Amino acid sequence: MTDQKRIAVALGDPNGIGPEIAVKAAAHFAGGPLQPVLVGDVHIIQEYARRHAPDLPLIALERAEPGGRALVYVDVPALAESSFKPGQVLPEAGRATVAYVKRAVELAQSGQAAAVVGCPHSETAINQAGIAFSGYPGLIAQLTGTPSEKVFLMLVAAGLRIAHVTLHESVKTALRRITPDLVVEAALAAVAAERKLGNPNPTIGVFGINPHAGENGLFGDDDLHITEPAVARLREKGLRVDGPTGADLLLGQRRHDIYIAMFHDQGHIPVKLLSPLRSSALTIGTPILFSSVGHGSAFDIAGQGIADPVSVVETLSLLDQAEP
Repeated sequence: MTDQKRIAVALGDPNGIGPEIAVKAAAHFAGGPLQPVLVGDVHIIQEYARRHAPDLPLIALERAEPGGRALVYVDVPALAESSFKPGQVLPEAGRATVAYVKRAVELAQSGQAAAVVGCPHSETAINQAGIAFSGYPGLIAQLTGTPSEKVFLMLVAAGLRIAHVTLHESVKTALRRITPDLVVEAALAAVAAERKLGNPNPTIGVFGINPHAGENGLFGDDDLHITEPAVARLREKGLRVDGPTGADLLLGQRRHDIYIAMFHDQGHIPVKLLSPLRSSALTIGTPILFSSVGHGSAFDIAGQGIADPVSVVETLSLLDQAEP
């Protein structure tokens, strides 16, 4: 027997680059202490395995032996072969994307997988399928029965870990929703995730809402009423917190383990600037460990065999560090 850790890898949009980079990443780890389990339509897995890992046997999870050098999969029959059209945005593929993630989450909930990686999705395809969807965090909240206001996204790359208080919504809507409670919840979720990843006492930098965190009300009083009380409450909990401070200043200092961004672009721009293809997007605040990758489905190169799996490889390596 072996101490091999299994992590479920949902293929993402089957007509994007997700299946290709999932298979390539699984082949990278084959036979090692970490065993990715590919979750999706077996006919799609077979096609990419034939192209990119022809020397590895393809074995269903129930027949896989720990430590075996193989591609391990769980079949989720969700996309007809006639709708497998790399490069095309189709509602059928969007529906399949959600089916793959649901099955992968079930594997984690049943203890058959230690964590889940979701390969790139298409919000357009999923919404075209009639499924309300604004990103993986909301779906994982729904699948795990976690209140949506307690689930957040944390980007990890290039030495940065940035959690987001709000995500896929207009700045106007986000500003109406941001409260001291929401900022505190995001920070606590980030701290819990950081502890799972091996840092028991992280330092936290909280970005301001307005430039210079409002400059004592000169540039708006939102920080006086929202982020400052939130930081005070976090300190009362014994956490090591600085801020609120302008995002530009905090990021320039690079003194903190975790940063708390108020809006999507505050957190996404620095991560994508420093590491456009190697970031991991952790869903935090849920009972399972879930991460997607920090880039999209790249329909323009789907099926061409040139997609780089490094984001999936690094995301799997990140989750492999986590405590059970």
